[in-house]
Amino acid sequence: MYFSSILFLILFLPLTVLIYYLSPNIKIKNAVLLVASLFFYGVGEPKNIFLLLACTLISHVLTILMCNTKYRRGILAIILLLNLGVLCFYKYLGINVSLPVGISFYTFQLLSYSVDVYRKPEILQKNYFSLLLYITLFPQLVAGPIVKYHDIAEQLKKREMNLEKIAEGLRRFSFGLGKKVLIANTLGNIVDIVYSWEYNNYNITITWITAILYALQIYYDFSGYSDMALGLGKIFGFELKENFNYPYDATSIKDFWRKWHISLSTWFKEYLYIPLGGSRKGKLRTVANKYIVFFLTGLWHGANSTFVIWGLIHGTCSVLEELGGWSKKIKGKVVGWIYTMLVVVISFVFFRSDNLIQAIAFLKGMFFGFNHNTIAMVQFQSFFNPYVIIICIVSIIGIFNWKTRFAFLLTKKYVSGFIYVLSICCIYLCIMSLATNNYNPFIYFRF
Repeated sequence: MYFSSILFLILFLPLTVLIYYLSPNIKIKNAVLLVASLFFYGVGEPKNIFLLLACTLISHVLTILMCNTKYRRGILAIILLLNLGVLCFYKYLGINVSLPVGISFYTFQLLSYSVDVYRKPEILQKNYFSLLLYITLFPQLVAGPIVKYHDIAEQLKKREMNLEKIAEGLRRFSFGLGKKVLIANTLGNIVDIVYSWEYNNYNITITWITAILYALQIYYDFSGYSDMALGLGKIFGFELKENFNYPYDATSIKDFWRKWHISLSTWFKEYLYIPLGGSRKGKLRTVANKYIVFFLTGLWHGANSTFVIWGLIHGTCSVLEELGGWSKKIKGKVVGWIYTMLVVVISFVFFRSDNLIQAIAFLKGMFFGFNHNTIAMVQFQSFFNPYVIIICIVSIIGIFNWKTRFAFLLTKKYVSGFIYVLSICCIYLCIMSLATNNYNPFIYFRF
């Protein structure tokens, strides 16, 4: 099941919220959420739900054993190897089996839980169903954000629920849905068509515009999902951490990764970069640690070499900024922003391409594509009707942090009221769009 499906919007979500708030206490509310989450995942992944349950049960049993033996480090190693082994089996061995939706996300959450318990045995969750709720909580199950156990442990026992949070959650959800359905899907239709063309149709105009559209598409697609997840979490009383903070407003790659897919970057920082020594063991070790993290960040997305190259491009720029003095040499925010966006847009060509050959052909078109195939150009221009042009303008305006720049307006009651009216209109338009158009799955479902 998907957030941007009619079944979810019209039936599943209203019914779950109703039953949840009619439940008398937190234990029953948690039970309602657990059943709803298993149903949510099981509708789309009926076979793979048993894998999810088994991975959680094995991790649960082993963490209890870890807290009751002197061989704690050895048990932790077994937990890590088992979970990573399952992930590698499905994702990296090239075996002809379907990839379970969300496996990268829930595997990292199981690893987070195990390491947190190893560090602080007192936070051990003895109740399997409470642990299962943490792993399967449907707002973040299939595409994140990656929720670290220590950030949500107390909320599983006690959380604040009121009408104000419900209203705020619904507003956040509706705007996230709008990002996906109205913006990302519109831009994605153009991107998919261009990437399906023969390589000799690629020229400078087509490739650069398409590369920019894809950068916008993946941002609105993934940040839209994260907005929906955070909004749904708030509806049920959970405070999940932000996953995006206007990354296309960044003025360096380091700044970009403080704002893009925050849950993944902080996970790698907390559970890999710092344990490896971080930047505390000299420049050479720092460079090695950064490359390891960015290599694995790319590999986390898939076994394709294009993902690895995407990660290493960001890793190289991050190293040069910090150790090569690039951040000091780049003068001015405008120049820094242009440099950052060039790196992001160009590196996303690798991320989007099906293989390395296509990526190279696309980049060749971006920098050496002086051919102007008349038929291709006419078809490309035909994509940009008035609606698409408006969506493009809105998507570009939306990447900047106007909220901070005009924070004083948000304190005005009439502005707040207008935003809620706008959110209602947004969800109405999304439902109309979903009822008439084919659904495009979220990009990060494949990871």
